[in-house]
Amino acid sequence: MPLVSLALMLMLTLASSTVNAAKPRAFIDEAEPAAPSSVREGKAWEEEAAALPPWPQEGDLVEFRLDSPSSFRFFIDGRHLAIGRDGVVRYTLVAESASGARNVSVEGLRCTVNGAFRVYAYGSGDAFRPLADGDWQAIRNRSGDSLHEELHGHFLCGPRTFEPRPIKDILRALGGQIQARENAGFLPD
Repeated sequence: MPLVSLALMLMLTLASSTVNAAKPRAFIDEAEPAAPSSVREGKAWEEEAAALPPWPQEGDLVEFRLDSPSSFRFFIDGRHLAIGRDGVVRYTLVAESASGARNVSVEGLRCTVNGAFRVYAYGSGDAFRPLADGDWQAIRNRSGDSLHEELHGHFLCGPRTFEPRPIKDILRALGGQIQARENAGFLPD
């Protein structure tokens, strides 16, 4: 009898190992997908083509002040401030030195998490000269660039939304008419 039970036990062991080998072993042999099937690949961001604005007129310039000390006065042309369908805030920036010399540039700023800006053209003699190879530059990775950090964090982009503010709110922020609570990302009372 021990020989029969040993043979029976051997047959059961072989049968169970064959059954176990036929079972799917997804956890061990196959990795789960990285994302659920409901998650779709996003569309890559594309920048739209935009024409250069006209030369800024003195009456259209809105002065704004930076929190960090600067020997320059800064202005944005409020009349030609625009938000593109691509989400880029495009503006003409005027930086005026204490002696009255002005640097004029046409720029774009993206309200991403770290922010990015691009210079489209520089101006002199009441005309803009486009840059052929102006690339997007990360704002947070540029040490000492308080101008673009503050444009991104205080004036052009909504707090914690990573979206451009509406133009009327940008103009209010540039003019110093945004309350600290509005700039902190809290919901209105």
